Amino acid sequence: MKNLLTLAFLLLAGSSFSQTHSLVKKWETDSLLKTPESVLYVEKDKILYVSNIDGTPDGKDGKGSIGKVALDGKIIKTDWVTGLNAPKGMGLYKNKLYVADLTEVVIIDVTKGAIIKKIPIEGSVFLNDITIDREGIVYVTDSRTLKLHSIEKDNIVITLLENLKGPNGVLSVGDELMLLDKGTMFRLLHHGQLLSVAEGMDPSTDGIEMVKKNEYIVSCWSGIVYYIDATGNKQVLLDTRDKKINSADIGYDAKNRILYVPTFYKNSIVAYQVL
Repeated sequence: MKNLLTLAFLLLAGSSFSQTHSLVKKWETDSLLKTPESVLYVEKDKILYVSNIDGTPDGKDGKGSIGKVALDGKIIKTDWVTGLNAPKGMGLYKNKLYVADLTEVVIIDVTKGAIIKKIPIEGSVFLNDITIDREGIVYVTDSRTLKLHSIEKDNIVITLLENLKGPNGVLSVGDELMLLDKGTMFRLLHHGQLLSVAEGMDPSTDGIEMVKKNEYIVSCWSGIVYYIDATGNKQVLLDTRDKKINSADIGYDAKNRILYVPTFYKNSIVAYQVL
């Protein structure tokens, strides 16, 4: 009987969250950033890149910029690279920073701190998030035209998916791609099929980062951050909706388990220890 009770307890425990996670605030930058939408942690440079919209999220006004923040929360430079419109998601590949900027992908040489190329995405309206795979292929979502594009070698643009519901966060993981689409996290399979991994999140799903194999942190622009376990169960790590604080496109330091959250209209980045 004792063994049966033990087995029943283990089965019951396995059907729920295997571990409860939490966030502990480490620091917050000064509110000198300019509507920060996305933050990208770069381990080799020990730096955070931040995209500043500095205007309306869909404004082609040339006011947008990329900033740099130190890992202790000190703002190194708010306007490190200027001349963008409403920059959002970013990805780094071979010292080149790729930035989603409404209707084009802007490429910045990080050693020079200068824009070196702009790749227009025909028919695009609201390019939002970017990820880059190990072969250098760039993936970018358009939240208004409801598409997922790839930029292949020689800057050839291919539309991979259409008729989505509200695509935003995208993340390259090995040979696979994870995609956030209006409250659902999908895995894009090789033949183009989308496999649902986690459902029922706030529809403003924004950023996605991998914590470890098959476990992710997902942010929602409305102010909610979730932890998704390997079975697709979700736990709310953060909810700042009552304070009217957004949680846009997150960055993550996997080695030290530190989450970086852009607060958008509050003009700061907040760092949390993930427990």
